[in-house]
This record gives sequence, structure tokens and C-alpha cells, in this order.
Amino acid sequence: MVSKEVVGLIAAGGLSLAAFAQSAPRIAAIPGDPLELATGQIQVADASAGREAILQLLGRARQSYALQSAGRAYDLKVSFTASSGGATDYDGAWQMEDVFDPQQGLRWTAQAAAGYTTTQIFVNKTSYGDGTANIIPLRLQEARAALLDPLPSLANADRDLIRTSAATFNGAPVTCILLSGSRSAPTVTPGRRWEESEECIDPQSGLLRVHSQVPGRYYAYDYSNAPQLGSCVMPRKVTVTEAGKIVSQISVDSLKEISAADPSLFVPTEAMKARGPAIAMGGALKISRFAGRGPFSSNVTVYPVCVFGLVTASGQLVEAHSLQPSDPNSPAAVEDVRRMSFPVLTTLKRRQQHFVFVIEKFVPSP
Repeated sequence: MVSKEVVGLIAAGGLSLAAFAQSAPRIAAIPGDPLELATGQIQVADASAGREAILQLLGRARQSYALQSAGRAYDLKVSFTASSGGATDYDGAWQMEDVFDPQQGLRWTAQAAAGYTTTQIFVNKTSYGDGTANIIPLRLQEARAALLDPLPSLANADRDLIRTSAATFNGAPVTCILLSGSRSAPTVTPGRRWEESEECIDPQSGLLRVHSQVPGRYYAYDYSNAPQLGSCVMPRKVTVTEAGKIVSQISVDSLKEISAADPSLFVPTEAMKARGPAIAMGGALKISRFAGRGPFSSNVTVYPVCVFGLVTASGQLVEAHSLQPSDPNSPAAVEDVRRMSFPVLTTLKRRQQHFVFVIEKFVPSP
């Protein structure tokens, strides 16, 4: 399962948090986007009852994607098309299939028309993998995250500052939940902040409609003729956009309950066993930092650029690109992030690869 829990960090390039708090420069507003829905009045969920209602809404939406918790064997078939224009690897058509049996384990496979293949098996609490590379490409991890675990856990969300905004999506009302670190200022300042993730949920159906970890990148969910497994409702389509451009279109072709899966599917090859545990797909790391040294006065306006990429299990940054490509600081932001060092993450003795979002904040020269 792909975890989408976000870890928030601040790196100020020599600027202390105390100095930042004293000078409090203005931050430019996030760019407009058709899928940026939190543009109305903002409320802070500070009372216990208000927070609990929001967490229940998040939990209801999250449960819809918990296919394995239904305790039923299933076969999930997905296709998607990546069209990043070369910003990420393996553009073109993809096929993906998950076969799960609660008594046997999980086996999933993926193939790209551009030549990438992978087979992953999780059985008896052990993971095995085989394929053309030791890396799960960014767009493939993105597709699995969109369909299998797009929302943060309630434990993580409950530690965050929670702000909300009422909006509409395709004519229907939604509640947009804005999450950021617990040290964020609990203000009702209008609009979304750069550090906030955004989850827009239909309060009637409990279904996630728009998901955005950072400004400039959005998942839009379509539940027309939605496939179901027990109480789980999957989207029929998910459209991923970056800077207003469609970069991936994901389709759930079928989701079928099966009586039992073929046991041979869950038998790792000798080559898989020799490689050891397969690479895990971990949570996203979100970093906010200044591309310069302070202190900065309140008369200064800071212009952020968010760089999105994939950190491999060895700590290497790959497929990094800007989510605000028209910003004049975009090339410098990407180059600066490529010079950064990233931690090597492990979980349950498995090496992890993970998404990274680095929000580079630029201050104009005097």
C-alpha cells in the first residue's frame, strides 16, 4: 500500500525561525488554477467538536479506498496515460493489475509501452520484486497513490492545523480541508497557503473529489459508473494536472471480486528471493526553504516555486521538475533542489522511495 502521509520541514538557508517570525515577509498568493477550490472564506477547525467532524469526514473518504480491509479477494485492472512532455520518465500508455487474496497476499504488475515492467509480490509479511529497474517510476507511484491511498491517516491529520473552506465542484458542494504543520498560525487569512495540502470531499457521499498535496498539482476524481467492492467505491477516472496541464489520465477498467486467486501468482521466483526485500513506496516529504539569507522586512514579498520529484531508495533525486514552470525563478529552483541531499528512508527493514515537494522561496534583489 502506498502511504501519502506528509512530513513538513523548514530549511531556511541560514535564516533562523525566530528571525523569520520577527520580520514576517509577505508571501505571494498561490497561482490560480481551475482545480484550486479553497478560494472562499476560510475557517479554523480549532474547537474539539469541529475538528472531530472534519476528521470523521476524512476517515469516511479514506475508507472508500481501503480495498484490502474489505477482506475480499479481488482483481483490479487499471490503465493510464502519462503525458508530461518529458518532465518525467516513461510517457505514454501504461497497464497495471492488482490481484489480492486475504488468505494468500498481494501481487501487482505494471507495464509501460515505453519499455518498463515490474512485478511485485507481498506474501507472509515479505515483499519481493522483479523488473527492468529497481525504481518505481514517478507516474506509476502517482497512479497507485491516487487509487489506493490518496489521503493522510487520521493520526497524522489530527496533529496538523486544520482549516476549511466551502466550495463547489462540478456543481456539487464540497468541503475543502486544508492541512499544515501544527506550528502553522491558526488564522482565517483568505485562500490556501503554500504549505497546505488540500482535500475537497463531498459531504453527502463522503467521496474525495479533488486532492492536492501542494499548489500547482491536483488530482480530480470522477465517480461516473463507479466500480465498487463492498463499501469501497473507486473512481472510474482520475485526472492529474500540473500547472493547469493534464500530465496523467488514470482509468479503473475493472474491479471484480473473485472467489480465490491462483496460488501460483504468489510464489516468488528464485531471482526475487536472491534480491531481498523489494523497494517500498513511502510517504511524501515536504520541505519549505528560503533561496537566500535574511532577515527580511515586512515590506518584502517572497515568491515561492514548488519543485516535485522522486527520491530513490539510495537517496538520489530523479524526475524533478517545477510545478510553476512559467515562474522566472523556476530553473533556479529546480537546480537548487538537485543540489540538496535527501535522507534514506526505511520501514520494516525495507528501503523506501518517496515523493518530495520542495517549496523554494525567492526574495527579489533590492
